[in-house]
Amino acid sequence: MPPSISTNTTNPSTVAIAGGGLAGLAAGCALAEAGFRVTLFERRPYLGGRASSYQHPGTGEIVDNCQHVLLGCCTNLLDFYQRTGVQDKIRWYEKLTFLEPGGRASVIAPSWLPAPLHTAPAFLRAECLSFRDKMAISRAMLALAPSIPADEGETFLDWLKRHGQTEQAIERFWRTILVSALNEDLDRVSVPYAAQVVRESFLKSAAAGRMGIPTVPLTELYGTAGDYIRARGGEIQFRAGVESFRSEAFGVDVTTNGQEQRFDYLVLAVPFDGVARMLPDTPSAAPLAAALGQFSSSPITGIHLWFDRQISDLDHAVLLDRTIQWMFHKSRLIEARNTEVRNNDAHSDEACENGLGSYVELVVSCSRGLVEKSKTEIVDLAMKEAQEFFPGAREAKLLKSTVIKEVHATYSPRPGIDQHRPKPDTAWPRVFLAGDWTATGWPATMEGAVRSGYLAAEAVARFASGKRPSFLVSDLAPRGLMKLFH
Repeated sequence: MPPSISTNTTNPSTVAIAGGGLAGLAAGCALAEAGFRVTLFERRPYLGGRASSYQHPGTGEIVDNCQHVLLGCCTNLLDFYQRTGVQDKIRWYEKLTFLEPGGRASVIAPSWLPAPLHTAPAFLRAECLSFRDKMAISRAMLALAPSIPADEGETFLDWLKRHGQTEQAIERFWRTILVSALNEDLDRVSVPYAAQVVRESFLKSAAAGRMGIPTVPLTELYGTAGDYIRARGGEIQFRAGVESFRSEAFGVDVTTNGQEQRFDYLVLAVPFDGVARMLPDTPSAAPLAAALGQFSSSPITGIHLWFDRQISDLDHAVLLDRTIQWMFHKSRLIEARNTEVRNNDAHSDEACENGLGSYVELVVSCSRGLVEKSKTEIVDLAMKEAQEFFPGAREAKLLKSTVIKEVHATYSPRPGIDQHRPKPDTAWPRVFLAGDWTATGWPATMEGAVRSGYLAAEAVARFASGKRPSFLVSDLAPRGLMKLFH
C-alpha cells in the first residue's frame, strides 16, 4: 500500500477528477489512499464510464453498455479490483471455444508444456484451421516471441502478409483475436499493438492468457470504487460534468454545472475528444490540442437477446466467419440470474421451464458497418447468425431484444498514433491527464485505463511532495521458455 503523501493531514490537498470511468476511479482510489481529498465529477448518474450498466427502458433489464473481459496479464486492473474488494466478482476461464457456422467447436486450452508452447497441443487439434494455417501462424508467433517490433508505419495486416500468413489464418485466427482485443481492423492496427496482445495473452504464460468475465453488472462492479473514495474522505458528484478549467499558480478553478470551484489539482480522466472540448483557447494549449486532433475512434455494438429457453450450454464462445464475433451467455454468467443453473447444470432444462431462459449478448467490435443500421436490421442479422451457430436458437422464441452502439468506444490504434499519446503531465503544472488513450504502454483496454489512472496519481503525488511514489503494479512475469526473452 502506498504511504500517505498529502503531508497536511488536517487540511489535505484537494484533487478534482473529471470522469468516473476506470481511469478516473483508479486515480481517485490511489490518491484517496495516499491522503488527498478527492472530489470526482461524473456527468452520468452512475460510475464506470464506458464500462457501465443501467436499466434499459425498453426491456426493463439491467444491461451492460458493452461486454468487458480481462486477462490474467492485467495486473493493474486486478490490483484495482483487490483494492476495491470485488476480485471475487470475476469468473475465470482457461478454455476458449471457437465455433464455426454449423456448430463445430475447436477448444484452445493450456497444457503441461512450458510457455510459449502451453497451448500447442490444443492448437494443433483445432479443426477450424488447416495444417498449413497452423504452420503459418506458428512461424508468425516465433517472429513475435523475442520482442515487440517497433512502429515503422506498417499495418499488422501487411506484416502478416509479409510473414506468409494464409487467408484462413488471417480471417479465423488473427482477425478474430485482434479485432476483439483492439477494436480495430487489421489494416488499421499498428504492428506493436498487435504484437503486444499476442505476446501478453498467448505466449507469455498460461496464467497471462486466462480470461476473466464479471459476474455482476458493470456499474455494480465499479460502484464500489466510489465507496472506497468516500470512505477516505472523498466525494462523488453525479450529473456534474467538468465544463472547463483555469489553472493558476496555487490552484485550479474547475467549472461544473455553471459553478466554479477551486482545487489544488485536477485530473482530466475523460476521452480524448472530451479533453479537446475543455482546453482553453491559449497558446499553451496548442500542442495538446494538435496531438488530440490526431486521434480517431472506433465503435463497438452489443446485441442483447432474451430467449424463452436455453440456446447453448456454453458460457461464451468465439464465432467465426460471420459479422457477430463473440457470444456471452449472460444468464449463465451473471450471478443474480444463474445461481440455480450454475449450482446444478443437470437441472438446467428444468430451470428454463421455470422461466430462466437464455439471455445472451452478441458482440461486434470495430462495428462501423452497423452504426447506420436500425435496431430491427441488426437484430434480424444477429438472429440469423445465432441460429447458424446454436441449433437451440432455431426452436427458441425471442422474447425481447435491444442493441447498444458505443460509437466512440475506443481510440483507433493506427500506425504512428503512439507518438501523439500524451503523458500525464500537461502545460499546466497542476493539471494532469488520464485515460486509456494516454501514454500507458498498453492499447485501449481496461488495464490501460487503470494504468493511466495510477500514472496520473503518481504525477499528482510527485508534484505535491517531491517524492516519486509508485502505484503501478509490475507486469506478470514470463514463464517457461519465454523467460529467455525477458
